[in-house]
Amino acid sequence: MFSKACEYGIRSVLFIAEQSEQDKRPNISEIAKAVDSPEPFTAKICQQLARAKIILSKKGPNGGFYVEKDSTLTLADIVETIDGASIFNGCSLGLPECSSEHPCPVHDQFQDVREGLKNMCENTTVLQLAEKLRNGETFLKL
Repeated sequence: MFSKACEYGIRSVLFIAEQSEQDKRPNISEIAKAVDSPEPFTAKICQQLARAKIILSKKGPNGGFYVEKDSTLTLADIVETIDGASIFNGCSLGLPECSSEHPCPVHDQFQDVREGLKNMCENTTVLQLAEKLRNGETFLKL
């Protein structure tokens, strides 16, 4: 459902958030290795996320990327930054004129999926998912 860039972006932000809880600020190579992403691609994604203030960065010897410990950041914030909001409200077949009045062949069936995805992304915080990573309940890479 998400683009490859969005998948890597979500994984990167979750790793950064999990590290931030331990007062660590990973650099690009650490992030890329942790989420199994090519380093140049990871750098480009992190730059985009930092410009949008999804993640923060600090320069210098103790620098790196981090997420505020009291962040209210949701998955929807990341998805909309990288893929845009069309994943939540656009046509599943990519048609420009799809609507309830002028539906594509899968419009009605996909509407529930799209609404469920939007609801999950808007109501799931990065810190909730980072806690599950930290507790070993979930993983980012085998």
